[in-house]
Amino acid sequence: MNQVHHVIWRSTEGKVIACVEKNKVLQENLAEIRQVCEDALQDAVLMGCDEQQFRGVLAELVQRLKNPFPPRE
Repeated sequence: MNQVHHVIWRSTEGKVIACVEKNKVLQENLAEIRQVCEDALQDAVLMGCDEQQFRGVLAELVQRLKNPFPPRE
């Protein structure tokens, strides 16, 4: 899998998420998402789709993701 740059994850209060296991899961999730997106982009381009349109569709997909959890108070 391609490496995703290391992100310093923060809570909604701005505190650093220091738990090693949480950071590991988050980094692994990003790497998996990146690989799936790269595979889908390659498929789209090979099938003749416009790369910029595909990237725009991915960006819109991310913007429309729904958080199923209520906000913390």
